[in-house]
Amino acid sequence: MSTADEIISGEATDIYFVRTRKILEAKGLGDTLVRMEIHAYSLPKGYEWGVFAGLEEALAILKGKKVNVYAMPEGTLFKAFEPVMIIEGPYNEISVLETPILGVLRHATSIATRAARIRKLARDKTVLFFGLRALHPAIYPMADRAAYIGGVDGVSGVLSEKYLGIKPQGTMPHALILVFGDPVKAWKAFDEVVEEEVPRIALTDTLYDERYEALLAAEALGERLYGVRFDTPGSRRGNMKKIVYEARWTLDIHGYNKVKILVSGGINEKTIVELRDLVDGFGVGTSIAFPPGIDFSMDIVEKYIDNKWHPYSKRGKLPGAKQVYRCRPGLNDTMSLLDEELQITCPNGGEPIKLLRKYIENGKILVDLPDVKSIRKYVLEQLEELPEPQPI
Repeated sequence: MSTADEIISGEATDIYFVRTRKILEAKGLGDTLVRMEIHAYSLPKGYEWGVFAGLEEALAILKGKKVNVYAMPEGTLFKAFEPVMIIEGPYNEISVLETPILGVLRHATSIATRAARIRKLARDKTVLFFGLRALHPAIYPMADRAAYIGGVDGVSGVLSEKYLGIKPQGTMPHALILVFGDPVKAWKAFDEVVEEEVPRIALTDTLYDERYEALLAAEALGERLYGVRFDTPGSRRGNMKKIVYEARWTLDIHGYNKVKILVSGGINEKTIVELRDLVDGFGVGTSIAFPPGIDFSMDIVEKYIDNKWHPYSKRGKLPGAKQVYRCRPGLNDTMSLLDEELQITCPNGGEPIKLLRKYIENGKILVDLPDVKSIRKYVLEQLEELPEPQPI
């Protein structure tokens, strides 16, 4: 696995950047001052916005380098064409870092964006991220962090408590019931052994019909039962909406209307919309862990020539480093050149917000970075101002 030192030093990169740096140094062009912009010129099909994530890691890579960095605050919702970050400095100071910075931002932003879409579609229902088994274990805390920033209510990774201060959530796998060979014995053992603050959520689809096991769990644990979970809606026979409705009906007519129903396994945006009126929560795994990718690129958009910044880019890109002004509520945005002051009147009379702020000056981080709970709150505030996305 790449070490932190290998990433920060630029060893974890593509070979063509190493060769480019070598050529520019040999020809005396390595100190050419540039502004490089990170942006997504398109979003995945059906997406109208993304959630910018991974900034903290990107700043850690750039800390101590001879650069200035402007960026949107982590958790900011952005649209296609809008810059989320600008890096200013000698090109050879930046070149070999393009690969790891884009990798950090693309991956975290893709996860956070999918999580935010699911959070919005789930409305007031609980959403937990159970997707670690789909990923390399080295990046579990990163994935949990990105999903939490995107708005999920909890994550399952044990290391997230150590690195993020987020207490992991989750109860039992099918293996527990299979080892006991009896769901009632397994549920009662869980209740006897696991600490009290953990909700008693019984997995109720292992050996028998979901309706039968849900009622069995309610009778076995009584008032101590918080909820039941069905874990295989993607692979079970029949219609999961009807299965959940049947279980809900059965629990209610036997006096267990306070028992909540959660579903997991193969949950995606369309499943959430289909089931959200019947269930109390979702466990979402692969859909968040392996989302459609947010295709960030990093491009030179300005060069410093004769003591002045000049717009300069390859074809197909908008030349000039850009600022984004936003009128809230919503994503009412206007772009201008970074060094221009744009006079904007917001429709509601409020002041426009400059989204890109200076985070690093000559290698020094200028601001105290927010914790994950604050970033998540910021994301949720923005989501409140937007309509539900079309499920895909």
